[in-house]
Amino acid sequence: MVVLIPAHNEEDRVGSALESLQRQTRTPDRVVVVADNCSDMTTSVAQTKGAEVIETVGNTQKKAGALNQVLATLLPDLHERDLVLVMDADSTLAPRFVEVALTTLRSDDGIGAVGGIFLGEPGAGLLGELQRNEYARYQRQIARRGGDALVLTGTATLHRVDVLRRLTTERGQVYDTSALTEDNEITLAIKSMGLRCVSPPECIVVTEVMPTWRDLWRQRLRWQRGALENLRTYGMTRVTLPYVAQQAGMAFGVLALWLYLIYTTYIVASGQFGFHPIWTPLGLIFVAERVVTVWHRGARARLLAAPLIVEWVYDLFLQGVLMRSAFDIALRRPATWHHVGAAATR
Repeated sequence: MVVLIPAHNEEDRVGSALESLQRQTRTPDRVVVVADNCSDMTTSVAQTKGAEVIETVGNTQKKAGALNQVLATLLPDLHERDLVLVMDADSTLAPRFVEVALTTLRSDDGIGAVGGIFLGEPGAGLLGELQRNEYARYQRQIARRGGDALVLTGTATLHRVDVLRRLTTERGQVYDTSALTEDNEITLAIKSMGLRCVSPPECIVVTEVMPTWRDLWRQRLRWQRGALENLRTYGMTRVTLPYVAQQAGMAFGVLALWLYLIYTTYIVASGQFGFHPIWTPLGLIFVAERVVTVWHRGARARLLAAPLIVEWVYDLFLQGVLMRSAFDIALRRPATWHHVGAAATR
């Protein structure tokens, strides 16, 4: 098994990523850090930690381009049954990640790739807590789906070599460099082959959280716009239908939340407090859902979820991202890539 870690100026983080690989119950056979246009000490840190380093040449296509360069030379030399783990330099793996992912892939030929379940690292104050609650709900959602992965997260995903070769044959490269979210796109590509993508509960990845609202806005704008553009590219198919339904549900959620907030504001302003046969039970259900879905994170997460108002602000923020993404696509505005520097996350 080979590990590829694309890294752009990650001298402060790549060491932790490599240490998490060294702590695996099943250690990789080869670890390669793909140093992409680095101007810091990423290469030196990686070599000190015992990793092999390959520097990209003339890459202008971000993470996808860096990975494509290395995979173009790597894949021909690998065995058909070999596996490639792609993980971010700012993420760390739970000790059994590799063992469980490898066993899962080799136990079922119908599985095309195994993705991680990402959780947020400590820090970033209240905004960090909100992101960690969001990720905890996603973790619970995957568990309720029996491990069926919505997206093969770029933080860490284990791929089959034969599947990666098939992608190369069909479109000339593994990753679509025109996609804003290459992890979402490759998920659709693999599922379109008739293969499943899964995320076992043991495959936990701890990754960075955005330190500021501005950083979060730019990150989520790329995620949301990338998802919408990928659906537009693939069109309406059996594979994309659940994703289209998910986007429609999110749009409905925008309307439903605003209607509830408007009605609540009206009740408060008019002084009409008391039990209402429809809205009061709905409110209680909403409170219960918010608390229960982060219960496993502990008392701090529950206390943040219970008052509703703080997470409402966060949800309204994310809904703003959704609306802005759709608006930008409709107006054909150019998209941008956002990279948070290490100094900003401390």
